[in-house]
Amino acid sequence: MTFETTDIKDVLIVRPKTFPDSRGYFRELTRTNVLAENGITEAFVQTNNSFSTKGVIRGMHYQLKNAQSKLVCATYGEIYDVIIDIRKESPTFGKWIGVNLSAERGELLYVPKGFAHGFQVLSDFASVVYQCSDYFTPGDEYGINCFSKALGIDWKDIPNVISDKDKLLPDFSTVSSEYFL
Repeated sequence: MTFETTDIKDVLIVRPKTFPDSRGYFRELTRTNVLAENGITEAFVQTNNSFSTKGVIRGMHYQLKNAQSKLVCATYGEIYDVIIDIRKESPTFGKWIGVNLSAERGELLYVPKGFAHGFQVLSDFASVVYQCSDYFTPGDEYGINCFSKALGIDWKDIPNVISDKDKLLPDFSTVSSEYFL
């Protein structure tokens, strides 16, 4: 595995080694000791999977009391994965980055606690798996509108499908600081 830093401290792109042959390929996605040697020390306690069609945007979601670090990968298709730094004391508070993740290339995005997370499906279909360092807790759900003018996220230019719930999320500029980590 190789680990690539990003413009936001503590956020990493993990590139597992792929072993192709005539049958397909083998890829070791995670290995606790190698992750720990590269700063990813959380125990992941919950694994989620979503399947979506082209243009679907899921996000930008986070929890406060049970904040989660995530390790995200596309297991089918390709997505544009976006995270927003919501750590009040961070020098990159309010900054976002977007990374293309594809099943073919196999990269993973490590998202530490303190980030809102979402993605846009670029391929006809995509299956996304993300491991979480804490359990999802109903009632501890928060979010930021993915089209927040204050953030100006550069979503890919394809027709978008967004849930009614996500359409109602507030603009980043209107969220009270008590709703950030």
